[in-house]
Amino acid sequence: MTILGDILNTAKQNWDHLGDEVSGERWERILEHTRLSEFGYDAFGYSPDVVKRMLPLAAFLYQRYFRVRAQGMENIPEGRVLLIANHSGQLPFDAMMIVSSVLLEGTRPRMIRSMVEKWIPSLPFASTFFTRLGQVPGIPANCIRLLNSDEGILVFPEGARGISKPWEQRYQLQGFGQGFMRIALETGTPIIPVALVGAEEQAPSIANLESLARRLGMPSFPITPLGLLPLPTRYHLRFGKPMRFRGDPNGEDALILRRVNKVKDRIQQMLEQGLRERTHIFR
Repeated sequence: MTILGDILNTAKQNWDHLGDEVSGERWERILEHTRLSEFGYDAFGYSPDVVKRMLPLAAFLYQRYFRVRAQGMENIPEGRVLLIANHSGQLPFDAMMIVSSVLLEGTRPRMIRSMVEKWIPSLPFASTFFTRLGQVPGIPANCIRLLNSDEGILVFPEGARGISKPWEQRYQLQGFGQGFMRIALETGTPIIPVALVGAEEQAPSIANLESLARRLGMPSFPITPLGLLPLPTRYHLRFGKPMRFRGDPNGEDALILRRVNKVKDRIQQMLEQGLRERTHIFR
C-alpha cells in the first residue's frame, strides 16, 4: 500500500479521536483571553466554535497526513507575540499547521491569528470561512489592535512571493517586507522566528498561469502535479528563541531593513539546519 493509502486508512480508523486532546482545561486556556460578542464572534469575526469543529480535520492533517514534528514551542511566550515564518507550498497548509501546532502541542496553548493577503476577503465563501477561523487581512492597524490585546500573530513577510516561488528557488527566502518590524517596534512585541521544512516539496510548481491569475485578481495561479491535493511530505517545524528589538518604528527604511534582515537571516539558518538534519522528504 502506498504512503498516502496508509495515512488515509489510519485516519479513517481514528477520526473520532482526532482533536480530542484540545478539550477541557486546555481548551479553556485557549479561550482565556478571547473577547466574544453575544453572537459568539470577536471584533474581527473569529469564532472559537468554528475552530473547534474544524479541529478533527486540522489534527488529521497535522498528525496523520503531514506528520508534523515540532520543536521549540516552549519559546513562544505568554502575551503579545509575532511569529515570523517562511512561506511555501502553493496553498496555505503551512499556516494551518503552524497554528495547529500551538493548539495541539503548545506548552502554552493559544489561538494564533494569521495575517492573510489583502485580496483574500474578495473571495466568496472563503473570506467568511477564513474570518471565522481567526484569519485577519494583513493591514497594520489590524495587527496592532490584536497585539495590543496580547494576541499571538502569524506573519509571512515574503507574502505571495514565498508561497508561489518556483522549484529551483525552494528554501531560498524571498524579500521580506518591513511592516512586521515597524509593528514590533511600535508595540514592543517579541518576534519568534519560525522555520518550516517540508512544505516546499508538497506541491512543486510546473507552471504559473500569470494571465489567468491577473484576471482572477490573484498574485499567481500555479499548476501542480496533484492540483489542490498536496503530497504527504513530512513537516519539520522549528520555533526559535525570541528576538527583541528597540528603535523608532518610523525610522528610515535602511535602519528598519537591518533589523528585518537579522530575522530573515535567523530563519534562513534554521531552514538550512533543518534541511541538513532531514533524511527524506516523507520521513
